[in-house]
Amino acid sequence: MAKQSDTPKIETKKHVARLERERRQVATIRTIALSAIALVFLLIGYGYLDINYLQLQKPVAIVNGEEISVVQWQERVQYQRIILANSLQRFQFLQQNFGMDTSQQQQQIMTSMQFPEVMGQQVLDQMINDLLIRQEAKKRGITVSKDEVDEFIQEIYQYFPNGTLTPTITPTAFGTPTMSSQQLTLYPSTATPTEALTSTPEPTSTPDLSVTPTATATTAPPTPTFVPEVPAATSTPYTLEGFQTEYDKTLEEYVSAGVSEETLRSAYEIQLLRDRLLEAVTTDVPHVEEQVWARQILVGDQPTAITVKGLLEHDVDFAKVAADFSIDTGTKDNGGDLGWLTKGTMFAEFDDFAFNQEIGVISEPVQSQFGIHIIQVLGREDLPISEDQYQQNRETAFSDWLAKILEESDVTTDEVWKQQIPPMPELLAQFAQPQ
Repeated sequence: MAKQSDTPKIETKKHVARLERERRQVATIRTIALSAIALVFLLIGYGYLDINYLQLQKPVAIVNGEEISVVQWQERVQYQRIILANSLQRFQFLQQNFGMDTSQQQQQIMTSMQFPEVMGQQVLDQMINDLLIRQEAKKRGITVSKDEVDEFIQEIYQYFPNGTLTPTITPTAFGTPTMSSQQLTLYPSTATPTEALTSTPEPTSTPDLSVTPTATATTAPPTPTFVPEVPAATSTPYTLEGFQTEYDKTLEEYVSAGVSEETLRSAYEIQLLRDRLLEAVTTDVPHVEEQVWARQILVGDQPTAITVKGLLEHDVDFAKVAADFSIDTGTKDNGGDLGWLTKGTMFAEFDDFAFNQEIGVISEPVQSQFGIHIIQVLGREDLPISEDQYQQNRETAFSDWLAKILEESDVTTDEVWKQQIPPMPELLAQFAQPQ
């Protein structure tokens, strides 16, 4: 039997072409597979980038060309949640320890925290106003330095490294007009009108949120130590080290809720800018205001109102009729005297009559939520207002001014934020639960 030859087989051109074709096919398949894998990773990376960066940079509002991004808005939402939770705990403390009825305030806070879109819109509106304040302050050359923000934060924590200045209290000048002969005829029972208004129910007491209550044993839910409201100046309660420790502790809690130090400092900075811009905008707000001195008889039904009106038209003494018929226990025994009133103290229909009628005229019955009023104007003059009223007037003037600036500005909003509402921080979740 012949022995098999060990001579290598000579590959034909056809065989070589086939091998080359197979090699190219394998390379193509490998390239396609690697490209597919790379594309998958690219899509995953882009998706992560889109969710965690690109979408967060989208503007929720553009104010005169300046953008407010989703991420900026998200941090302010978390900041607002902290503020609300802090306020809620204080209202709970006041109710549980001092018997103050703060249920209405608590319910308002709970409603805000339980409806994220409502809060989200409120935060967006506030951020738009804040940006307008920054823009207007820049136009006027109003600035706040880093050192001023640092000092403001120290004051919030009642840390005064240079000591505190004793505040100078300037009493408000109140003038009681000399009564005319006409007024003495209309109101002979006293020489001066009553200063206190007692015709309408007193509003529910609103606690002073600047006072941080001392912790005692209560059933109030626990809460972290948030940045307090600006308190009244007192002596320095601790050292720089103590202040820094408290600030760092609070900052850590804010950061854990998704609020950066930059956002926190920005909130303080905008408060300082707002205060300075308010000073500039409200320099012309007067310290005097038109006021009326009036008296009333309040009754509960129309027949009684007609009877009262008839008695007054027959010159029966106003004070006697008030004593006999008025259901306003605060004024009926004082001739119905309401004292000197500014616009808005009472209700719109009262103002329409009192600030437009001649002295001595008795009104037709005027309906309000409290009953039916028979009103007589005893005087109307420009008089000094209290400091509280003056500050309130300044706030109103500033709000009106800011609303006008908003109307004149180029502001566009995007509801993209409704799909980007951040989850409630775990440490605040307890406050958003229905009670």
